[in-house]
Amino acid sequence: RSSYSCCYFVLPCCFFDFHGKYSRRQSKKTQYREYLDFVAQVGFVCGFHVEEDCLRIPSTKRVSFIGKSRTYPLAEHARIDKQITEFINSRRTCAVATCDRRVGFKHKDHCDSLCEEVGSEPPEDETETAGTIWMPGFQPREKVEQIRNCASLPRDFVDEVVLNVANLLLNAAPQKSCSDMQGGNTNTWNQGESLSLREVAEHLNKETLKKLKSEYGGLQTLLKNNHQVFEVLNGRVHIRDWRKEKPPSKTKPEVKRRLSAEAFKTRLCWFFIHHPDGCSLPSEACPYAHGTEELR
Repeated sequence: RSSYSCCYFVLPCCFFDFHGKYSRRQSKKTQYREYLDFVAQVGFVCGFHVEEDCLRIPSTKRVSFIGKSRTYPLAEHARIDKQITEFINSRRTCAVATCDRRVGFKHKDHCDSLCEEVGSEPPEDETETAGTIWMPGFQPREKVEQIRNCASLPRDFVDEVVLNVANLLLNAAPQKSCSDMQGGNTNTWNQGESLSLREVAEHLNKETLKKLKSEYGGLQTLLKNNHQVFEVLNGRVHIRDWRKEKPPSKTKPEVKRRLSAEAFKTRLCWFFIHHPDGCSLPSEACPYAHGTEELR
């Protein structure tokens, strides 16, 4: 409805209508096919020649729709816009009728009859404002989507949180005694203890928590983003021990092996710089650089 020259591409996924979850009406079709037909119907009602295509992507839901041209001339744009308003109103009534049926209505095809009634005579106020207000309460998404997955946080802030949490986990573990080291115990690298996300959050200051609260996932997302240092499992935070990581598969195709070799050691090893025991792996086995001279 944004303009006559508008084109669109849509890849339907979750089964939603304009006002909530999509309610099935035809048992002879699969839920996916029925929903695809509904999405295509929206395009037809809006006056598009709707084309269907199957994308070459690794997904079970890969049927897309493209609307590149209109089925009506520009002079009829106002009439089609009124038709769209009526369609939206009919879908709203269907949603209400479906909800009523769930709490006890038994009559057959009640929803379909209501759709026809409302579709023929839409409310005057919504028809008059069709060109300016598409739907009461509708709030379009901003043109520029705000990134809130902790990726846009200042690097200094992230580094400080990572260091604070790592020190918290390391200090929570009992220190290795000298006798353990002299007794031939080779497992002297301090992996620290595991703490719950709640326990970690309790040790961070209010300003840090306030900054993380505005991000999706907050503290957990930040720690997962720094997977070189941390492992978050079942709501508990651990320091990652790279000795326990599975070695890369040797059956990779030649191209992938070459690409991974070219990308080897492009970042400094956090453990080599910050961990009191250094890195748990020797330099030749660590995927990160032990010093700037190893950076690629």
